[in-house]
Amino acid sequence: MMASAQRYLVFFGTGDKAIYVSRFDAATGALEEPKIAAEVARPNFLEIHPSGKTLYVCSRADGGGAPEGVVIAYRIDRASGNLTELNSQPTGAPGPAHVNVSHDGKTAAAANYTGGSTASFRIGSDGRLVARTSFIQHEGLSVDPRRQSEPHSHSVNFSPDDRFLISADLGLDKLLIYEVDPATSALLPHDPPFAKVAPGSGPRHFTFHPSGQFAYVVNEMASTVTAFDWDARRGALQEIQTISTIPEGYSEPTTLSEVQVHPNGRFLYAANRGHDSIAVFSIDASTGKLTPIERESVQGKVPRNFRLDPDGRWLFSANQGSGAVVVLKVDPSTGELSPTGKSVAMPSPMCVRFLRVD
Repeated sequence: MMASAQRYLVFFGTGDKAIYVSRFDAATGALEEPKIAAEVARPNFLEIHPSGKTLYVCSRADGGGAPEGVVIAYRIDRASGNLTELNSQPTGAPGPAHVNVSHDGKTAAAANYTGGSTASFRIGSDGRLVARTSFIQHEGLSVDPRRQSEPHSHSVNFSPDDRFLISADLGLDKLLIYEVDPATSALLPHDPPFAKVAPGSGPRHFTFHPSGQFAYVVNEMASTVTAFDWDARRGALQEIQTISTIPEGYSEPTTLSEVQVHPNGRFLYAANRGHDSIAVFSIDASTGKLTPIERESVQGKVPRNFRLDPDGRWLFSANQGSGAVVVLKVDPSTGELSPTGKSVAMPSPMCVRFLRVD
């Protein structure tokens, strides 16, 4: 059963020099103009602590001459939306592209795209990043000489029980699986160590189904979604389906960016950059398999990221190429999307995160 509509702070990561914040009323769809919540270099991806008191951002250093990027912890002022820096920890490589936090709030993890590695951090009781507890360098390559001549970790996701971390590596065509030490937040070797997707697919972002039975990854280079059965006891992924997100015969350049399952577990959404649409699929509750429903325009260009609000009534598309976050209406009974005409402008939006404030 979904929660009733609420008011939220909505935080936006960007490819610019600041994190932005807006207020959003999920009952009416009203979205205020964004303001700067904190100034920081290239705050691309964000995550909010389960307590709602702390926000984490990965800030890239590649191109800036610094040897490595950082994950920064911010205290959230729920009244104003302003962010106050608590501390930061280096990720061990210059290009962190994704950050996530365990459901118990004790561990953070980052995916370093540049060079391909995964890092983990212990989170203190005050939300600060106590220490980096792991740095794992990925090894190998795959079939595309231009984009897969070395590892490129693109996202990190904790399993629903926090026992495992999945690191999707675009350069290896693998979903690397690590055990998480609950006492130290260190990442440990696991058997099986990974799951594969088809060569040249380029796995990017990953999500678990609310039931915990299934998982899905968007393959950036192939414009496909791969569905998996998730064995929670063994920490193993078994492929059950791979399906395209673009129309048959479409030949223009396009890549996938983001994936999310609706809170009711009935629908999956995936963002096409180039085709500039959200592909919508129904999910078979017994098998986890996907069936196409529609592809809805994002009313802009290059949807780098999107997020469904926690009620599943709205979808915010961060259209990096057109400098705006566009609001689409979600029909929870059919999964279908429709334009609202609402949007807010900001430089190079790249990530959307909701925080309930009432």
